[in-house]
Amino acid sequence: MPKPRNTEPIEEKMLAPYAMKSSLSRLRKYAEQSHPYRGIYQRDRDRIIHSTAFRRLEYKTQVFVNHEGDHYRTRLTHTLEVSQIARSIARVLRLNEDLVEAISLAHDLGHTPFGHSGEEILHTLMKDHGGFDHNLQGLRVVDYLEDRYPDFPGLNLTWEVREGILKHTTRFDRAGKGAITGKSKNRIYDPKADSALPLSYAGVSLKEFDPQAPPILEIQVVDIADEIAYDNHDLDDGLNSKLLDEKALQKIELWKKASEIVRNRYSILDNKMEKIQIIRMLINIQVTDIVNNSADRIRQLCIKSVEDARKCSQRIISFGKETDTLRKPLREYLMDNLYHHYRVIRMADKARRFIEELFKVYITRPEQLPTSSRNKLTKEDPYRVVCDYIAGMTDRYALEEYKKLFEPFERV
Repeated sequence: MPKPRNTEPIEEKMLAPYAMKSSLSRLRKYAEQSHPYRGIYQRDRDRIIHSTAFRRLEYKTQVFVNHEGDHYRTRLTHTLEVSQIARSIARVLRLNEDLVEAISLAHDLGHTPFGHSGEEILHTLMKDHGGFDHNLQGLRVVDYLEDRYPDFPGLNLTWEVREGILKHTTRFDRAGKGAITGKSKNRIYDPKADSALPLSYAGVSLKEFDPQAPPILEIQVVDIADEIAYDNHDLDDGLNSKLLDEKALQKIELWKKASEIVRNRYSILDNKMEKIQIIRMLINIQVTDIVNNSADRIRQLCIKSVEDARKCSQRIISFGKETDTLRKPLREYLMDNLYHHYRVIRMADKARRFIEELFKVYITRPEQLPTSSRNKLTKEDPYRVVCDYIAGMTDRYALEEYKKLFEPFERV
């Protein structure tokens, strides 16, 4: 059997000078021995995959509530799609693929049940108790709420993965528009944000992360992969649910461009297969553009190290102007016809009512919380304990809890 090799020399040989390498890591809060053949970011990935919060993503909503159908995306399938796209981009740009994968798999761990509507109502309910933000909650999950190791609280992830969770943002967030709710979601490193995030959140200190420092390239890759995954799987789900009209999409230039390529390549396809191939082509067009444009920007901006990326005030990983312009009408179409469709609005409004009623019951009578949560009431603000409990729920579990608490003939 060959002797196990440390991964750091391999990174030095294979990765670009501007990639984040294990040898440059700020490591973990609690010191651990290195592994003989797994790098630090590989170990982070494995810890994330085995976490309870990651498994719960299977039954957490993207746009469609879980019971609407078995074939719509969930937080878990979305997370896997983000990881796939991000790793493809990272590999071509010679960035740290292990780090990108770990951040991708962790980026939604702090999300509530019922998508953005769940986050919105929790933030309202917690406004006098520190608020709620899914990035900050994600950091709380991996630093404190996960309980799997005897030697430390949380997952003890590396500083860079934790920074990636905290500083993850899409262009919707940077523009101050949530993808579905239209609410502002300011991020810690944005100096132009209209309200600064606190230096601590529910016991998790944020002082170690420079709020003014732009994210490293690996984080930027995950951000843009998240946008691509969102847009294209929402197109797919929207068409399958009949909430979107394929004829209307033919008037949008980017969709038309992708459909022409598919039709020129395949002379005869049934409608279902054609839609699949068009969406596949849309992803390919966008990823190819990101790779080419980002490589050009790295050269033009003279990015030769991780520190160069941290000092650059511009987004380095980005679309070219032409593709960016083509994407805008498609995103506007999704906003107007899917996220603001009356059925989606109804689902979101119903979800807010579920969460608000659950929250009121638990705050009024906290003895109804499970033992693991009740034990925290003497150490933490009851509002935060209830918030953690609800935020960790899946859609399915939240609906079952609602029935147990409010339907008289339901077994408790």
